[in-house]
Amino acid sequence: MAGGKNGFGLNFRPSQPGRRHLLMRTIQLLLILPFLVLLILAVHYQFAGAARIALQLLIFGAAVALARLWWANNVWTVWLAAAALVFVASVWWGTIRPSNDRDWQPDVEFGVTSEISGNIATLHHVRDFDWRTTSDFTPRWEEKRYNIDEITSVDLFTSVWGSPAIAHVLVGFGFKDGQHVVFSAETRKDKGQVYSTIGGFFRLYTLVLLAAEERDIIRLRSDVRDNPPETVRFFALNLGPERRKELFLEYLALGNQLAREPEFYNTLTTNCTTVVWRLARKIEPGLPLTWRVLLSGYFPQYLYDHGAIRTDVPFDQVMKEAIVPSSREVGPDGPTFAQRLRALERN
Repeated sequence: MAGGKNGFGLNFRPSQPGRRHLLMRTIQLLLILPFLVLLILAVHYQFAGAARIALQLLIFGAAVALARLWWANNVWTVWLAAAALVFVASVWWGTIRPSNDRDWQPDVEFGVTSEISGNIATLHHVRDFDWRTTSDFTPRWEEKRYNIDEITSVDLFTSVWGSPAIAHVLVGFGFKDGQHVVFSAETRKDKGQVYSTIGGFFRLYTLVLLAAEERDIIRLRSDVRDNPPETVRFFALNLGPERRKELFLEYLALGNQLAREPEFYNTLTTNCTTVVWRLARKIEPGLPLTWRVLLSGYFPQYLYDHGAIRTDVPFDQVMKEAIVPSSREVGPDGPTFAQRLRALERN
């Protein structure tokens, strides 16, 4: 019985909360604790110094107050207090806006923009750095013109430097006149800022679309970076002329859009691979979103299964033959970077 007197005339109240009450308190734990952890992480990545410490102490104090209310079985008071905290956090989170006007690191100082006149696309700020080391380079940003009716190839590059599940994905276009340009969606970091995978979940970086020469953006990964070294692979995409042109134009549209309306980079939902998938889906609406898109290291397997890359040999052989040999492997007398890349193109 829920209360009142028992058969002996004594007052009776249950010593433990009822099942519904217990379920409610369990739900509170499962919802509020993760929220508090996420809030502490958000503050950690959005603030520095004394402000970060003060705000995290404030959140800790709120957590202690909620814990006391929860322990005292004040279920509805806990809900109200948590709702107030969520409201304040949401208002603050909504004030964090992406920007294109900050003191950017040199390699992401400019995102690509473009205009089209007839069949000629003019791209502004195509990166063509001469990299000697990751910290010693000659910066060059150039204006390039491409004939959008003469796209002869579309190539996908992946770069893996740690876990095989995570890769950076780039897409390149080749033209009849021998020019190549590579697009890469990247984190746009301030000077002094370093990349954090976890920080990428908390509006730490703006998304930037780079356009670059192969000898810059691919060679940087295959030949220059060595701490850690990166494994770069090259895959020719099976796209017809119209699809090549449509995809190229989608990249140009994205670059112009980001220049007008900046977006945040997100480690999971808005990264180098999901941007590729998002653009590809505009020309192939039925293209499914799977875990192999989110875990970008498995993206080549996704393309293989959909016939978007060569399928004449087993997938393991495709992956092995796709590796771009580094200058460390071929030695000073070996083929140049361009020769190594074009040799893969013939596979």
